[in-house]
Amino acid sequence: MTLMTIAIASDHAGYALKEQLKPCIQSMGHALLDLGTDSTDSVDYPDFGHAIAQAITSGQATLGIAICGSGIGISIAANRHAGIRCALCHDGLSAQLAREHNNANVLALGARLIGSETARECVTRFIESNFLGERHQTRVDKLG
Repeated sequence: MTLMTIAIASDHAGYALKEQLKPCIQSMGHALLDLGTDSTDSVDYPDFGHAIAQAITSGQATLGIAICGSGIGISIAANRHAGIRCALCHDGLSAQLAREHNNANVLALGARLIGSETARECVTRFIESNFLGERHQTRVDKLG
């Protein structure tokens, strides 16, 4: 397994889950780039969706984990950036397939919708999976 830098960001609703997921990522041996937020004080999720997208497109990070209350808003914000394929996932299989079939580079999670165990499974399977290419590459090319 290639070690990577994984960016993680959340709004206030996702802060607690972000903090729970950080040790999971570090235990896999990857470097972690925490882009905030740093508390449960109210913030705007688009700021953190944009930050995670910029970390990926600038090369600071290879993959990203974006968290807000539902996962929807932060995924929309991240997907507004060219080169970002952010997938909102609710289980480990969807996170794995997002990498394998869609070459997703950001995983979005809804902190109010899934528990910490499911979130850890999503993160683990997302990071450990690789894009399968071949027939999927033609489809991913059409997304750009």
